[in-house]
Amino acid sequence: MPVEEALARRRSVRRFTATKLSLEQVGQLAWAAQGITHQTRGFRTAPSAGALYPLEIYVVKQDGIFHYMPQGHRMLQISQEDVRRPLAQAALGQAFIAEAPVDFVISAVYERTRSKYGNRAERYVHIEAGHAGQNIHLQAVALGLGSVPVGAFDDRAVSKALGLPPNERPLYIIPVGHAR
Repeated sequence: MPVEEALARRRSVRRFTATKLSLEQVGQLAWAAQGITHQTRGFRTAPSAGALYPLEIYVVKQDGIFHYMPQGHRMLQISQEDVRRPLAQAALGQAFIAEAPVDFVISAVYERTRSKYGNRAERYVHIEAGHAGQNIHLQAVALGLGSVPVGAFDDRAVSKALGLPPNERPLYIIPVGHAR
């Protein structure tokens, strides 16, 4: 699908079927967010100030929480608990987060960028999160899936639901699934 078509077809989807996504689909969506595109230099699908890559990608599904590891393109399971309901509650009760078969959560370790860019780090990290999020949305369209950007949530509650380390901050939740 040409990028122009994906851009034209992208819509926010908040109603999902119960159909699970395949491992290949989940992997492709994670790769779209932060996959490595140049093995030698480690460049990724989304641009990053100074190639410092402050973002972390988490995949929340019925069978647990997975941390996407760009090196090796793999998912590291960090929990077997289904936290989609607590995640939805943390997002001000937006039920479609619990109903989506997969929720992508983008978090950031600001210090990775702050070490080089000081006070401008926050801006650069947020720009990068936007790039990664848009990549997920466009990849979802290309796979025939729906998605919706979510920024309305309690940071502490999301961090607690996912068990994020203290130096990470959640920035973005993206529910993905087959549109109903």
